[in-house]
Amino acid sequence: MKIEKIVLNEERNVSLTAYIPDISNEMPNMKEKPGVLVFPGGGYSFCSDREAEPVAFEFIAKGYNAFILRYSLNENSKFPTPLNDAVEALKIIRSKATEWSTIPDKIAVCGFSAGGHLAAALSTMSAVKPNACILGYPCIVEEIGKILANPVLGVEKYVTPQTPPTFIASAADDDVVPIENSLAYAKALGEHKVPYEMHIFSHGGH
Repeated sequence: MKIEKIVLNEERNVSLTAYIPDISNEMPNMKEKPGVLVFPGGGYSFCSDREAEPVAFEFIAKGYNAFILRYSLNENSKFPTPLNDAVEALKIIRSKATEWSTIPDKIAVCGFSAGGHLAAALSTMSAVKPNACILGYPCIVEEIGKILANPVLGVEKYVTPQTPPTFIASAADDDVVPIENSLAYAKALGEHKVPYEMHIFSHGGH
């Protein structure tokens, strides 16, 4: 496997790490693979390790190339700085698609909690969008900013018909990020006729 780390901003400790499995002659139909760009959660205060490599490796096992963005945090997390990090990361992946054996128009973004907010922001507020979006217990509405490092924009307000197809998973008993966040995003997706699927589990917490 090729692992390559690109520092996007040394001062803000922003980096993109690519995990590109070796190409095998035994699997000629997998010389190019779709990609998943992972945004770990952490309240815009840190990037959770449990939502970084473990997630990336699960996607790799399913036949994807994986990428992890460690984005701007704490005093640097005021928007649009993290969103600019995400846009730059997605642009780099597409610009290096040939080198990284990645299909440029099959790149999903996958974010958890605050990383889910960033993934939804990239899917809605940016001219440069992923091809699909995966959200795990995402922060969505403006009111959730009270538990984050900085106030945030309510990304459900920015959904348009151009927002990519989205999968959402949350737990009804999440006492950190209320389920209303996921419901608000799903409602906005439905209103704009964006294809989506949502799984709400009765138990699971955050």
